[in-house]
Amino acid sequence: MKERIKKVIEQRKKLNMNDDMGIQKCWEDITDILSENEEDTIAYLNNCDKDELYWISEVFEDISENLQSQEFIECLRRLDVKFPELDMTKDIDLAEEYIM
Repeated sequence: MKERIKKVIEQRKKLNMNDDMGIQKCWEDITDILSENEEDTIAYLNNCDKDELYWISEVFEDISENLQSQEFIECLRRLDVKFPELDMTKDIDLAEEYIM
């Protein structure tokens, strides 16, 4: 999982901010990978670095919608405390709204 995500994040970093199709494809790829298995996703997020988390935060709500997991949200809240400079609280609040 780590290498797959890292590869997509590297692709995402290289994209022009106006490349909507390319950005959307990266978002879909990250979402698909992190929606495969809740436990693996949480373990990965707990060990990822600040830069990776920054890029993944773009799709928190999509992952949340797929996983439907309060544990996922709790993991994100812990990471928000660990990396307050990423200012993810609003993204996490939105992701939580996607849980039915």
